[in-house]
Amino acid sequence: MILKRIELEAKNETEARERAAEELRIQPEKLKITLTREKKGLFAGGNNLYEAIPDVNLTLEGKTYLESILQTMDVEFKMELRTKEDGKEIHYNIQSTDNAVLIGREGRTLIALQYLLRSYLQTFVQSQAVITLDIANYFENHKRQLEILATKTAKDVARSKIEVKLDPMNAYDRRIIHTKLSEWRDVETESQGEGEERALVIRPKK
Repeated sequence: MILKRIELEAKNETEARERAAEELRIQPEKLKITLTREKKGLFAGGNNLYEAIPDVNLTLEGKTYLESILQTMDVEFKMELRTKEDGKEIHYNIQSTDNAVLIGREGRTLIALQYLLRSYLQTFVQSQAVITLDIANYFENHKRQLEILATKTAKDVARSKIEVKLDPMNAYDRRIIHTKLSEWRDVETESQGEGEERALVIRPKK
């Protein structure tokens, strides 16, 4: 994962740190400032040139961020961290004393927490970071259930030649079913409806 990096001119390191923090929207203490070109001589014009990059371990930064949220919510928890693809993917899994509260109805609280985590860590990197958060393996189990539903429904549709409209679901859930059935030769999927009423239709291929 490539950290953000900028060059800027400033009179001194303090000014460079302040300007870099404002431009990158990163706390000043989380930046490493390096002097790359120094103005020479008593009467030399212009400013020094500095390079600024985040001075963080992205995996541990995410851990600290999540801990601050969970401690505010006053729940006891354990957290597991995994990195893949040489640090390009970061995965967090939490077990707490109140998993149901952290997951929320239809996983909405968990989805919101994952969004906050991704948005925070994204401020440090140039490219889109692959970051996942799960609580009590909710996403893993939920995905398995959706894939079972997709397979069973697709078999019914292929046999009966009658399309089936599933109950409305969020974009994440629809994508799981789309992906599961994308290579099926005799059925196809399509999303229909708007907002919270958007649902997936599984139909026989013509």
